[in-house]
Amino acid sequence: MPQDSSLEPGSRWEVLTRTGADTPMGDLLRRYWWPIAGASELEKPGTLPVRLMGEDLVLYKDLGGKYGLIDRHCRHRRADLSYGYVEERGLRCNYHGWLYDADGSCLAQPYEDMAHPEARLRDQIRIKAYPVEELGGLLWAYLGPEPRPLVPDWEFFSWKNGFRQIVKAEIPCNWFQCQENSIDPVHFEWTHSNWSVRLAGATGPYTPQHVKVDFSEFEYGFQYKRIRTDTSEHDRLWTIGRVCLWPNGLFTGNHVEFRVPIDDENTLSVMWHFSRVPREQEPYVQNRIPTWQGPITDPATGRWITSHVMNQDFVTWVGQGRIADRSKEYLASSDRGIFMIRRRFLDDMKAIAHGQDPKAIIRDPTASREIMLPVAEREILIDGFTRAEMMNNPLPRRGLQGYIFQTGQPPDIRAAFLAAMGFTEAEATADPRPFDPLAPAPR
Repeated sequence: MPQDSSLEPGSRWEVLTRTGADTPMGDLLRRYWWPIAGASELEKPGTLPVRLMGEDLVLYKDLGGKYGLIDRHCRHRRADLSYGYVEERGLRCNYHGWLYDADGSCLAQPYEDMAHPEARLRDQIRIKAYPVEELGGLLWAYLGPEPRPLVPDWEFFSWKNGFRQIVKAEIPCNWFQCQENSIDPVHFEWTHSNWSVRLAGATGPYTPQHVKVDFSEFEYGFQYKRIRTDTSEHDRLWTIGRVCLWPNGLFTGNHVEFRVPIDDENTLSVMWHFSRVPREQEPYVQNRIPTWQGPITDPATGRWITSHVMNQDFVTWVGQGRIADRSKEYLASSDRGIFMIRRRFLDDMKAIAHGQDPKAIIRDPTASREIMLPVAEREILIDGFTRAEMMNNPLPRRGLQGYIFQTGQPPDIRAAFLAAMGFTEAEATADPRPFDPLAPAPR
């Protein structure tokens, strides 16, 4: 596999993984909006500590309902503002009462304002602050220069008649090796399908093999496509495929996975998931999108959890080390997509150095409304299916039996999901047929 020769190997790999504000990649990534929390985590006014690209911040919702994202440490004596308390406007430090607004201005310094009102010391004080927006049940942060772009309004945020949930996990490795997984079709055969066979105690049969993969770039990311021994060029996963969503996502139709850099050695995984309800449940309106965080290790053994799809991914990511040593890898033909996204990131660093926007920046409001993406299962996700059709299709039926992507779904969210789908726990019985999410669609 050809490699970029314009940089020495050490600096080439380092530039792709370093996200600090004073790094080329950090400068690039700050041009995008990042999902940092579910809105349901701050349904009531309060605070939430956040670390994003090496910056320690506090996200808050004040008594007036406004969100703010500011430096975690007070400008006065560096107290931890995640323990502060919100007022009608802004966040107040619990140490000496200094009050900050969402734009970083200091609104009050109680003692100084009382003892030396003429000095107006608060006018000289500003704290680091970043804009926050809510979209799709997620809270998004922007750490880059103005003018800021628009938060992408992806079409799936507006899909109707679906139960949505947001699932988080903190992964102890660099975000870039997580995102490279977003354009790696062959891993599914081995990390999920075949490994699950072995984890269940069987030695086979294994899933059909990949025989052809392809990759292409489009406006909002890259597509990857696959043909297996049981499919042809007429299959939806070849004609449409899946989406490596720029700059930090994997979109597969019913869910999107965002990889958010906490710092250079830790990643916040944020999944937004949509489960289409049966037609008998229409119209279904969900007023609240729940957010939950799943475990990644077994407390009894200290080993990584391997039972669920995303947990299996986590094992492969952290197994590469906190920051993967790419000077020791050997890319093969199935890794062409990985080379393509590395090249695009390197090109975008050069673009912003020349004052240009990087890939997938949206500034036109008319272009940011329900942005359509390639979706292999569009008809089912939009038009839905009957309850009987759901029970006869292994893929949606498997979703009834329990959340397959991450372990640890809270019982109340499981109950809300079943209520939305119109099933009882007893009705969500196991399907005796083999489960293969990449199998040809029933016709």
